[in-house]
Amino acid sequence: MTFDMWMDLLLAIIGGAVRVGTPFLFVSLGECLTEKSGRINLGLEGVLVFSAMAGFGGAYLSGSPWLGVLLAGISGAGLALLHGLLCSLNRVSDIATGIALMLLGAGLAFYFGKGLIQPQAPQIPSIGLGGWSDSPGVQSALAINALFPIGLALAALLAWGLANTRWGLVVRMAGDSSDAAKALGYSVNGVRIAATTAGGFIAGLGGASLSLYYPGSWNEGLSSGQGLIAVALVIFARWSPWRCLGAALLFGGAGAIGPALQSVGVSGGYYLFNAVPYVLTLAILVATCSPKRAIKGAPMELGVSR
Repeated sequence: MTFDMWMDLLLAIIGGAVRVGTPFLFVSLGECLTEKSGRINLGLEGVLVFSAMAGFGGAYLSGSPWLGVLLAGISGAGLALLHGLLCSLNRVSDIATGIALMLLGAGLAFYFGKGLIQPQAPQIPSIGLGGWSDSPGVQSALAINALFPIGLALAALLAWGLANTRWGLVVRMAGDSSDAAKALGYSVNGVRIAATTAGGFIAGLGGASLSLYYPGSWNEGLSSGQGLIAVALVIFARWSPWRCLGAALLFGGAGAIGPALQSVGVSGGYYLFNAVPYVLTLAILVATCSPKRAIKGAPMELGVSR
């Protein structure tokens, strides 16, 4: 390939990392907040699919993509609230409830979303960062999802809030020592329900990004397991909002390799390159299976730290 082709490929991967990584960013931030409180939500796949359907339906019926985004967040929060309430009951497993939530969310999305497969809804606008170039390819590659800056702001807010505010201290205390939180008069279940619900709202924004920006339509296989991948991504990021941003861009870049190669005329092995995010997830799970490596940064109330 020529130098220009290599530059086009690099820009396509960078732009694709942001485009593909935006849903990963929101879902991982939501799960990071949930796990910081000492609860794990494996139902994020169901949250993602259901919120994507709800956001698409809301945008289609209202004519406003931003109302769709809001509805997606509310839908994600509703499912996460159900998860939080069920997990607060005695002898209820976070893992089993999360799996049930995943199936419930997917089932509800498939049932209510049947009539949304063909219609087109208003799309989330793009922010053009390629105006400095006369190349249509560069301009297209650097058209950024308008939700991405919101994700950046959320990452900064979560990182600052968890480290410097009272509510951040309470959330971390509930995740590290429920006995200490109880001794100070806080309701551990209440804190975890609130964190799980807020995390579901954030994850729901990732669902809106899927159906209203990239790929920008609704179908039953929309998420392709991104909700489950996000759980591994949070472990890889060591429960840090800023590292979640980097991990989301890494996964996004991995998912963008195939389309980027195709954009410069390299079509061989396209489907093989599409499997890179899943291979990366498997590699992360294998690399973090050692107890000594999993302990670092993990909230002590999570099973991965015991």
